[in-house]
Amino acid sequence: MKLCQIYNEAPHYRESLFCAIDNCFDSDFAFGASSGIIQQMDVSKLKGHIFYLKTNKLFVGYWQSGILSLLKKDYDTFLMTADAHNISVWLFAIIIRLFYKRKRVFYWSHGWYGKETKVEKLLKKVFFRLPNGGTFLYGNYARDLMIKEGFNPDKLFVIHNSLAYEKQLAIRESLHQESIYQDHFGNNDSNLFFVGRLTKVKKLDMAIKALAKCKDDGYHYNLTLIGDGEAKEELIKLSEELGMADRVWFYGACYDEVELGRMIYNADLCVSPGNVGLTAMHSMVFGTPVVTHNDYPHQMPEFEAIHEGVTGSFYKYGNVDSLANSIVKWFAGSQCQREEVRQACYHEIDTQWTPQFQIDVLKKVIAYG
Repeated sequence: MKLCQIYNEAPHYRESLFCAIDNCFDSDFAFGASSGIIQQMDVSKLKGHIFYLKTNKLFVGYWQSGILSLLKKDYDTFLMTADAHNISVWLFAIIIRLFYKRKRVFYWSHGWYGKETKVEKLLKKVFFRLPNGGTFLYGNYARDLMIKEGFNPDKLFVIHNSLAYEKQLAIRESLHQESIYQDHFGNNDSNLFFVGRLTKVKKLDMAIKALAKCKDDGYHYNLTLIGDGEAKEELIKLSEELGMADRVWFYGACYDEVELGRMIYNADLCVSPGNVGLTAMHSMVFGTPVVTHNDYPHQMPEFEAIHEGVTGSFYKYGNVDSLANSIVKWFAGSQCQREEVRQACYHEIDTQWTPQFQIDVLKKVIAYG
């Protein structure tokens, strides 16, 4: 079987997965131009041939030049990023159905969010019925929604997501308890953290407000923000206004995975008031649970790694009091058994959110399906 993978870009966080696919399948890759937002991987690490697609903006979406020429090559199977705004994907899947019936195309997509308008639902019901192979989805939540919308469950495959798991696992095995936070804050209180860009969409002001609410109620915690971004100055000002400056550590940007591993492992709880995304996986691979919001249609697929009271908790979306209560409840309940929580986080990532898990799904569906 000859496989061609078609993606909008080559994000660095998927390097481990792409290399694993490259080793397991006879595969070539087609990448669109970088958006400039996400760090890109070094594609020279891939053995397969690399094609580059030019992205052209259209009034109703965009088009990737060069994608249709791949149909004439000797590929049996195509695996492609599926975005309904990409007009070339629509045409690609339609042409395969009409003229290349011996070839298979699979989408890789978020699928359904649960917040679609009537028009979006109509378009998606057509779009996701086009691939003759089926659709790989990031999570069970989207799959369940699509089944309720009438899609064939045998054509929907949950593949989850992954980071640089092998590298992180090696780092994890070297980690040990350190007094990083005790030394910085000068106390033995529990430590909350967030890692990522400090942007307004992350709603980190809610974390600081929740921390202040906890303090007013007699519960004291520390918060470390690992990252930089346009919201940093506003967050510093907010922490000062709420009298929390001595409880919030603006650590700054960090790209050293070993250092991040130390910071995450020695923290007690990750607080992600906005969409959690890959932050959940990054936190849990180093053994730290996650609190995020419960409005699933406005979440990212990785929220599924959070199991209430086991690997984290959910608060009522947009409600600072609920976030504060979730934090207090976490530390007050049986969840405060730190080593048990650490092992639960490890188990969730190790069994569901690794490149090997994804390779196993791909082999089952593409190679043997």
